[in-house]
Formats: sequence, structure tokens, C-alpha cells
Amino acid sequence: MNNPRIQVLPAALRNQIAAGEVVERPSSVVKELVENSMDAGSTQVDVIIERGGQGLISVRDNGMGIAADELSLAVTRHATSKITNVDDLSAITSFGFRGEALPSIGSVSRFRMASRRKESPEGWFILVEGGQVVEEGPAAIPGGTSVEVRDLFFSVPARLKFLKAESTEARRCQQVLFRISLANLEAGFSLVANGREQFRLPPGQSLQERLATFWPRNICESMLDFSHEAGPMKVFGCAGIPGLAQARGDRIVMFVNGRPVQDKLLLSAIRGAYKGRLISREYPQAVLFLELDPHLVDVNVHPAKMEVRFQDESSVFSVIRNGISQALSRYELGVVEGPAVHDDIFKPAPQPVPSRTPQPEMTSLPIEPAAKFSSWNEFKNTDFTALADDEPAPVHRSEPLWKNDCADAAQGPSGAAEYVRENYGAYRTDEPASSSRVETAVLPSGDRYVPGSAIEYLGQVTDTYLVLKLPNGSLGLLDQHAAHERVIYENMRNQRTRGDSRPLAIPFELVLHPSEVQRVQEMWEDLQAAGFMLELEAGNKLSMRGIPPGLETGEAREYLKAAVDGQARTLEDLWIMLSCKSAIKARQPLAFDEALALLEVWVKCPQRDYCPHGRPVLVSWSALEMEKLFKRK
Repeated sequence: MNNPRIQVLPAALRNQIAAGEVVERPSSVVKELVENSMDAGSTQVDVIIERGGQGLISVRDNGMGIAADELSLAVTRHATSKITNVDDLSAITSFGFRGEALPSIGSVSRFRMASRRKESPEGWFILVEGGQVVEEGPAAIPGGTSVEVRDLFFSVPARLKFLKAESTEARRCQQVLFRISLANLEAGFSLVANGREQFRLPPGQSLQERLATFWPRNICESMLDFSHEAGPMKVFGCAGIPGLAQARGDRIVMFVNGRPVQDKLLLSAIRGAYKGRLISREYPQAVLFLELDPHLVDVNVHPAKMEVRFQDESSVFSVIRNGISQALSRYELGVVEGPAVHDDIFKPAPQPVPSRTPQPEMTSLPIEPAAKFSSWNEFKNTDFTALADDEPAPVHRSEPLWKNDCADAAQGPSGAAEYVRENYGAYRTDEPASSSRVETAVLPSGDRYVPGSAIEYLGQVTDTYLVLKLPNGSLGLLDQHAAHERVIYENMRNQRTRGDSRPLAIPFELVLHPSEVQRVQEMWEDLQAAGFMLELEAGNKLSMRGIPPGLETGEAREYLKAAVDGQARTLEDLWIMLSCKSAIKARQPLAFDEALALLEVWVKCPQRDYCPHGRPVLVSWSALEMEKLFKRK
């Protein structure tokens, strides 16, 4: 084996290696150039891309510009105006500081930069190809800087095969400019792709106004403002309400001292604020700005400057979680005005107004929820149709089971009957209520036994878990929310994948945001299989002409909105999300017959041991395990 000598790499090779760290794809170039524009104090930045950025990336700004005698230094590695000594590294306030971006870009493209300072009589340009300066001279430019990057990666063609489709790369460029624009509301931005203007953001917009260009209207209008300070740290921004959470985390945008970052600590703090409000697969929308002393954060830990390191991670975590949690709590308590969402399904429940008259202190024992039927047989033999049409709603001491966050139509006896048929009846057989199936089975009899099984229902604890005596004598605890999730999910999966559709007399029309058009196109076949008859007109008008037979028009509309809002990647995800939102919640008292009704349909479900998210529905302890718990063994 040869013993190669250690040698200094040629300048061109050094620049290409650096480019491999800084310039991953066209969006990396857009990020570096636009951040340079912001460091130069620009109030207007215009970006043009062609072929997803591979053909052309043009960035034009009105910043302070670069002096003619400094242009050649600007494309030299480790030459910068943003730091001067080692101490500056501990308190970086600019976006760029290493002096690697421009020479790295120039080493893998045909790079032309023209600039003029306001006090200079004329501008100057420099042309770089493959890392070598090939031409420079005077240029006609009104002020600021203009950079053109053509034929990206022409000198390293092996890198081209790692690029995605042109539309994907263009979308990434748009996302980069979107993030930078959120942190610089005082500046205007525009993007033109293949000759077509994608957006134009005027300077001086509010955060919500700028968000509305990229995110659906109902999400932007429902965002909750938050602001919180703790010592030298301040966090502010806006966060989405739990009811509009989605299955992807692509609408969580984070900034540290104005710098867009991707940081696990910040993401964990945001999700921590929603703990108990969202399921594990759901992500909120959030735009978070963290401001702190530059000495307390190190931004020099990643070549692309997307990661940072904090001196006091626990304090950062706390200030973010507390800031968002306080905003969510105020919203839930009705202290702040509810989100401007036009659908009642997303509005918080009205809160009672406390009386100003002092009330005497009283202690009372908890009251068991009143059953709606005196026995299980009465419940089974009740004609719900007659109840819905003729009888008045019964009055009970506790809230009826049928009232929950996603059952607007289930108010009053008619809604209760429909909810029983559609949800608790999801896995009943087609046999009439008077069937002797249960009576003839060799099973224990009595009001406490779940019909069709040898499971005995013993009661409810913490208004969340149903206590069961299982057929083998074990003690079981069943999570009522998880069990009901499984029931609703299986009903959706079995009934709504056959492509059957019920035409609507009057089609429902929905004007889509550009981001929603893409989601609808991705889910088009799944939505058709579910029974939706859809037409996309004029590029952004979605017309719903038919709906699945098992859904009412209002329910079908909510399904469709949830799909286009991005709350689910696939139809399967949509079912999981909606089954969770529709299911009985924890800490909700169940009357005796309500619990038996849930248990009867649950025992007939396939995969009933786990909810659609994969969490256990039932845990149990055998006699031996209980003896060990009490140290009898």
C-alpha cells in the first residue's frame, strides 16, 4: 500500500468541499443570499428562480451595497465584514459571519455579483465560474446588490442526481424565503418562479397578514398571540388552537434572535405546552420567536447555521412552554376572545359567569350520574326513532353522554338517537333488539354482564376507566376514550372505503388556498374511494357534488375541510384523527347503561386491544399478579 504524502489541497478543491457543507441544494443558495441582503439592511428583496433554482437564482436587494474594491474579497474564503476578532464569535448578531457562502456558491456555479454603495458614483461587477474570477468591471446598478447564480452544480455534475424534481426544489426555495420573511416584517419580499409570480409581500405587514399568504385562512384567524419573559429571555409569537392540529409538523416555525432554526429543544418545549391537549401523532401550528442575550446562545455549531446551542437549556424550555401554555389556558377559560373561526365545532365551550354574591361553603358527596334507562333491557328495547320524533328530552342531573366536542348535531333527543345509531350501533349486528341471541347463549346473566360476553362491568373510576371482571377472573381497567376510538375508527374503515356516493342537490363549494390545492390533489383517489364526488374548477374552487352515504352534509363538509387543511396525510390518518375527536373524553362520567353500551360494541371490534394510535385499551391483573402487588406471594 502506497504511503501518500500530506499536502495542502488546491483552492478550487477546498471551495468545493466547503460548498458541500453550505450549498446542499438551490434553497441553500437562496437562504445564504437573502440573509446577506438582510445583514445589509435591505427593505426590499426580490428573488427569481428558474428550473427549481438549478437554471437561475437571482436575488436583488436595496441594501447598503459593497464597495468596488471589496467585491473580489467578498468571493474569497473566510473574508467577512461581520466579525473582527475571537470575542465576536461569542455574541454574533448577524446572519452570516464565516465568509464561506459566496466563494462556496461561486465554486459550483456561474456566479455574477453587481453592487453599488449609495455614496459611489457607479457600480461594479465580478464574474466567477467554477471558483475562478473570469471578469470584473463597472456595472449600471441603481444601488444595493444584485446576485445571479446560473447552472448550479455544473462543475460537480454528480451532485445533480441528488436533487429532487424541479417543483420540489422550487417549493423548498419558497419555504426558505417564507421563513426569513416572518422574521423581517419591516422588509418586502417577492418570488418569481419560471416567469410566474408566486407571492409579493409588502413591507410593514403584521405577522398574521404575512402568514395568510402561505397558510389557510381558518388557521391564521385562529392563532393565539403569546408573549412571556423570564430574566434575560423573551418568547413571543402565535400558536394554533388544539382543535386545528394536524398530522405533520411543517407548520411549526422557530427563530432564535431572528435566525430561522431547526432545534429539538424548542420543538420539545412547544409540544410540551400542548401536553394533554393533543394526541401523540398531532402537531400544532406555531410561529415562535425566542430572544435572549447573544452570549447565552452559540450559533456557530452547524455549517448551514440551522442548529444552535443554549447555555441554559432548562430555562429556554421553561420560558417557551410557559408562554404558550398560558395563552392556551386563557383561551380555554374564555379569558381571551375565541379564534375567528366560523365553524362552531372549533369554538370553546361557553364558560359560566361567576356570581358576585358570596355563597356559603358546602360539602357534598359525589352524585352518581343518573342513568337514562332503568335497565339494560329497557335500553336495548327502546325505539329510538319514536323517542326522537315524539318524546321530549329527558332531564338528568349530569351532562348526557352524547354531547361532546364533535357532535354538534347531537343536541336534544333527536341528536342522541342519531348518535346512538351511528356510533354505539357501529358494530351491532343487524338482528332486531328482541333477538334471543344473548338470552340463548351459555353466558352469565344479569344487568352487570356485557351482552354477548362473560365480562362483568363493576363501575367507573376517575370518570375515565371502566372496571371489569374478565372471564378468567382477572381484574381489568378499560380506557373509555381509547375503546370508543377503536369502535368509531372500525366503523369508518368498513363503511367508507367502497366508493359509494350520495349526490347532493346543491353542490358545496370551497375556495382553496394554493397549499390546499396540492393536498387535495395528493388525496384525490382516497377521497373518491371514500365516496366524495369532487370537481376542481378554475384551479382553486373545489366543488363537492356527492358525499359518502353514511355522512350528513355537514359532517362531510368537516371531513373535507380537515383533509384540505392538512390535518391528515392520508384518509387513514383522517379517520384516526376524527375518531379521536369524536370519541368519549377522559374525565367524562358514564351512566351504567352507557358504559354497557360501549362495552358491547367494543367486544365485537377487531384489534380491540389497541386504539388506532396504538395505545392499549385494556390492562389487566391476574390473581397471582394482584397477590404479588399486596406481597402475599
